[in-house]
Amino acid sequence: MSEITYIRGDATAPSVKGVKVIAHVCNDIGGWGKGFVLALSRRWPEPEAAFRAWHRKRASNDFGLGAVQFVQVEPYVWVANMVGQRGIRTGSKGVPVRYEAIDAALEKLAEKATELGASVHMPRIGCGLAGGKWSRVEPLITERLVAKDIAVTVYDHGEGRS
Repeated sequence: MSEITYIRGDATAPSVKGVKVIAHVCNDIGGWGKGFVLALSRRWPEPEAAFRAWHRKRASNDFGLGAVQFVQVEPYVWVANMVGQRGIRTGSKGVPVRYEAIDAALEKLAEKATELGASVHMPRIGCGLAGGKWSRVEPLITERLVAKDIAVTVYDHGEGRS
């Protein structure tokens, strides 16, 4: 079984060949405006537009915790909008991250990556604004993606590991 590859760099600009899926965690209230999504929006308008439309029409689709929306932004590049946090603020119920939702989303991501023959690229999902711990997220990625021989690269912008 391979392992997660860790590199310093920009997850919106994977430099490997072949089909790539850039995965990140979104909230369940339709907010898009802080953290990694800003880097995505600087590169492509489609992921944000698709996410907002998905949230707006949530009464008639699968939008919610654990759901994933796949948006093709270039011939060989897809963005996976994974709903893995409840709201955006840390409150009485703790931090916004929902590990079980990330786990469910990663399972859908694995199916799509396998179907596309794609590698997966991501920041430390769920660990920025969502407040999650990488020690809880990393095993989910290993189990859902790496164990299925999907190449996963995690990008750090120079911040420490938590």
